[in-house]
Amino acid sequence: MSKFLKLIRNEEGATAIEYGLIAALIAVAAIGAMQGIGNKLNTTFNNVSNNLG
Repeated sequence: MSKFLKLIRNEEGATAIEYGLIAALIAVAAIGAMQGIGNKLNTTFNNVSNNLG
């Protein structure tokens, strides 16, 4: 029983999981932002190409 209580009170695993979730959220936000910027950049290059040629 004491091992079970020690496992419940141990917060190191929970902290690691929280850091992992934060890193995943940042990655998802970064991917979304980069896709939006990529689409705008692609449109800009297409407009330049059409105007040049």
